[in-house]
Amino acid sequence: MLSVEGPLLSVDVGARETTTERIDPVLDSFIGGRGVATKLAHDRLPFDADPFGPANALYFTTGPMQTSTMSFTGRMNCTGLSPQTGGLLSSNAGGFMSRNFADTGYAAVEVTGTSDELLVVHVSDEGVEFEPVPDLAGATVPETTDYVESEHGLESDHVACIGPAGENRVRFASLMTSESRAFGRGGLGAVLGSKNVKAITFAGDSRREVEVPAMQMDIHREAATSDHIMKQQGTTSVTSLANEVSALPTRYFSELQFEGVDGINGDRVGEKKYKKGTCSQCAFACKLPTKDEERGVETEGPEYETVMSFGSNCGVDDIVDVMQSNELCDRYGLDTISCGNTVAAYLAHEDAFGDAELIHEIVEQIAHREGVGDTLAEGIDRFHEELGVENWTVKGLDFAAHDGRTLNGQGLSYAIANRGADHMFTTLYAWEYPLVDSSEALDPTGLEGKAPHVVKQENARALEDCGVVCRFSRSFMTPERFEGLFGADYEDLLAVGSRVVELERHFNNKRGFDRADDTLPYELPGFDAALDAYYAQRDWNADGTVPDAAVGDDPVSAD
Repeated sequence: MLSVEGPLLSVDVGARETTTERIDPVLDSFIGGRGVATKLAHDRLPFDADPFGPANALYFTTGPMQTSTMSFTGRMNCTGLSPQTGGLLSSNAGGFMSRNFADTGYAAVEVTGTSDELLVVHVSDEGVEFEPVPDLAGATVPETTDYVESEHGLESDHVACIGPAGENRVRFASLMTSESRAFGRGGLGAVLGSKNVKAITFAGDSRREVEVPAMQMDIHREAATSDHIMKQQGTTSVTSLANEVSALPTRYFSELQFEGVDGINGDRVGEKKYKKGTCSQCAFACKLPTKDEERGVETEGPEYETVMSFGSNCGVDDIVDVMQSNELCDRYGLDTISCGNTVAAYLAHEDAFGDAELIHEIVEQIAHREGVGDTLAEGIDRFHEELGVENWTVKGLDFAAHDGRTLNGQGLSYAIANRGADHMFTTLYAWEYPLVDSSEALDPTGLEGKAPHVVKQENARALEDCGVVCRFSRSFMTPERFEGLFGADYEDLLAVGSRVVELERHFNNKRGFDRADDTLPYELPGFDAALDAYYAQRDWNADGTVPDAAVGDDPVSAD
């Protein structure tokens, strides 16, 4: 089975020490990406670690095909304890950094400890350098990447960094790369900030070339010649459909359709796109560099999730206002989904939906923890009672944009997902709109018979994250192609994904998560029976916990 190669590099930023060790059994069993990082975190992190404490770690990993010319592989994984959910969480970013990470020759990089001064950590195949950077305190993401380029000759796609939000430990701070690509959900940028690390750079000349079967060229050619609407509108191509079927969260989740959708949908975003955008090696090119000359706004995006969080959920019907919110989040290092939903909660409290100027002011206040922003920076789960608004979160993570009250299987997925209310854990919405072929579509109404579909798609998404293959390869990466590329039977590959989901759940169980956390702020018919069916399908306990014996294989020592 194809897997990542190389050692684990451990970096203690407090002691300013590094070690390397072989982790071949982990690589052979978990391929790379989220799988390798989850296994390392599960076996090396204390179950009672504080997300903001020195014992927490960030694990940077990528997949085995990131050293090839394969489309849909320009992505990278980061895993750690989330300050937003309190559980183990993996986040995924696109762009170009994955290739530069591969150039270091390491299979994984672990960052632990807490520095006594602000640092940039430089990781290369020649070693690790700890650079004190007191003058970067409070710097934005572009200011930080400009510094690294001017002082070290490394462009932004060599850099993972935080803005003021990460330094200020905003619980949904992003870890940014290439300035506009984000390890977004869960607040891993705040974890790096808690370690007093402003940025990590990756560079070298030790890339391990991987032989990938010739079918990669078929995939590349199909991606290049496809006329898929995402090439023009990115993920915003689903906006009008979501609104049409009543699955577009609006005015802090109080409605499911937005009368102003025509001002923020894929057509409007497509009009603002001014050039092609892509990730490393990818011929699909679904990214959205956009600008508005009249108002002087330029950004990459917004994606559909941001169109919801800062658009319909905030009552905003002007795409340029949403673009500006997106740019502010990228500048300060904030997850656009959680930040937009947080602002929407505040607008509900103030009865101020649609006030774009106020929205942009609140984003600034959140990033700098000023005024009400200090309260909002704690996240909806922690401030909802103080503001008197509903708690639209699962496990502390606020909801994504495909509403489970209409797409019921997606709703079940939100409740069960180890990350919380996250659409990427199963992407079951694609089968319920549907965005897949009608022969594969699922009735979005009801939960009967949905549990096996949730399990299968969780495993498939985890497999993609082990290979660090983009979600939008769905139309091109058939089971047969997975088998050919990874050199293993597809069912065996899905079993790798299943083990990853199980390790995440087991770790979070040890931190107190159980069935009571697999819940929703709304009712779905047959929900308890669907939970029972899901746990039974996975051979878990009825209380939502994983038996210890199920994960008792070959722990990786932290010694």
